[in-house]
Amino acid sequence: MARSSEICVALTIAGSDSGGGAGIQADLKTFASLGVHGTSAITCVTAQNPEGVRAIDALRPGIVRHQIQAVFDALRPAAIKTGMLFSAEIIRAVARFFTAARRLPLVVDPVMTATSGARLLKPTAIKALQAHLLPVATLVTPNLDEAEILLGRRLSSVEALRAAARDVQARYGCAALVKGGHLKGHHEAVDFYFDGETELLLAAPFIRGISTHGTGCTYSAAITGYLALGRDLPAAVESAKRYITNAIARSQQINGHSVLNSFGNDK
Repeated sequence: MARSSEICVALTIAGSDSGGGAGIQADLKTFASLGVHGTSAITCVTAQNPEGVRAIDALRPGIVRHQIQAVFDALRPAAIKTGMLFSAEIIRAVARFFTAARRLPLVVDPVMTATSGARLLKPTAIKALQAHLLPVATLVTPNLDEAEILLGRRLSSVEALRAAARDVQARYGCAALVKGGHLKGHHEAVDFYFDGETELLLAAPFIRGISTHGTGCTYSAAITGYLALGRDLPAAVESAKRYITNAIARSQQINGHSVLNSFGNDK
């Protein structure tokens, strides 16, 4: 009998979305679509669907850390991402682990609010994110609103996004991908990447008539998946931009709600 082939592993540390559109569920679907074995450490259980978040129950920081350690002990990941972390205590527990662990690619999606507007990061946790997690990150992927919070200023133009990517990188020491999908008055979804040396302008036409949930989770998970497959960071970001654009364009309908199609993508 032939031996099964080895595949690479990625880890997501995030909240569970009972509607299956975002969070852990979106991340694992994305990893699977890329041929990457997905592992997880759940930070919160949420009761939600595409219409909104009804309740959040955060896990204890200790069990979050135990989940991460269990994955590392037997299924060492080649790349890691974080999503919804919710509290300062969970953020500090995650940051301590990755401060002590041998450095691996760590993608931080600084999830602060849901598409519906529900708050997914406590106000007291923002400082912990800035002080403890971003300094050990490889890449941070804020959307427009999150970048404004991280920098403490309004961003209202494409040039402001470009400056924001540079400023986030300079302030926190990790590469930055500032996503402009929420920028009003533009015909393209424009993102800027900057890692201190390489700058990328990533643009794709807006796809009208589709309201999606979990795009930020899927985008950052795709970056993580491509990193696990061995691509360097700029190449992983470029590939992930194409991935999320295709996932939106090929969205499917469930009971009148649009859901991303993670399995309609080429690797």
